[in-house]
Amino acid sequence: MADNKEEAFRKVYQANSKKIYHLCYGYTGDDDAANDLLQETFLKVWQNLHKFRNQALISTWIYRIAVNTCLTYLRSEKRQAKDELTPQIAETKREEFSEKNEQVALLYKCISKLEESERIIITMVLDELPYPEIADISGISEGNLRVKIFRIKQKLTELYNHYERL
Repeated sequence: MADNKEEAFRKVYQANSKKIYHLCYGYTGDDDAANDLLQETFLKVWQNLHKFRNQALISTWIYRIAVNTCLTYLRSEKRQAKDELTPQIAETKREEFSEKNEQVALLYKCISKLEESERIIITMVLDELPYPEIADISGISEGNLRVKIFRIKQKLTELYNHYERL
């Protein structure tokens, strides 16, 4: 029985870990923090896998766990007043990327400037989740979701152009 649980978990991890990492990175803009949050998310998935009831897609359930994990992390970061360090860390991290990845790093920096709900939505869009699933996770109608995504993309374009000029 334990082998079945481990094999099921391994499959769930392989199918979802990359997307969850991207979500965590979108929240933090930091590779180490994103990896920590990824591990914490999947630890919670492992501990609660028996509670999953197949009422939604397992990826939706994992996204919810990841979002809650990231939000908890951000709240604790704010309490610890590390906000002053974040731009320096983002700047240092950006220098580590190759020229091609610099654009990706800039995009994630822009995403980190969005409101929490906008970060969740745009990260799921980038991970190519279907709109009905994103609507389910975010708790808004699909019509409102499409409008929100359009506005988020406009905001991101403005942020990206602003940072690219610097």
